[in-house]
Amino acid sequence: MPRSANKTVPTEQNVADFLASIQPTRKAEEAHVLDRLFRETTGYAPVMWGPSIIGYGRYHYRYASGREGDFLATGFSPRKAAHSIYIMPGYADFGDVLSRLGKHKLGKSCLYMNKLPDIDLDVLSELIKAGLERLDGIWPVEPT
Repeated sequence: MPRSANKTVPTEQNVADFLASIQPTRKAEEAHVLDRLFRETTGYAPVMWGPSIIGYGRYHYRYASGREGDFLATGFSPRKAAHSIYIMPGYADFGDVLSRLGKHKLGKSCLYMNKLPDIDLDVLSELIKAGLERLDGIWPVEPT
């Protein structure tokens, strides 16, 4: 079965240029901190996915239905209202880590935080590692 087209795909957009365009200044500063944290934690180079998601690593999935595609393994987006952190297997199995993270809200595979001082960055790094390990057990994660 042919790959279905994902809306969110890697782009040629320069990550440094994207980071430089973020407003306000506090959000831009925090995005730089997150970029360093993701680089150090994953060991992967960042790649822009769509116009506003910075991804680290990638994986190829194939569902029983035959649908398949490629997606970022982990990453973040410095959205206007809150930073969105993407852990692809989702957060269901990480309650113990999340309980130590600090102030956040959850979506299915997205975590929202208003500002970095509200969370523990060491715990976020732990969460990123745990998510990558779990994802790699389902679909192999490749470097970017």
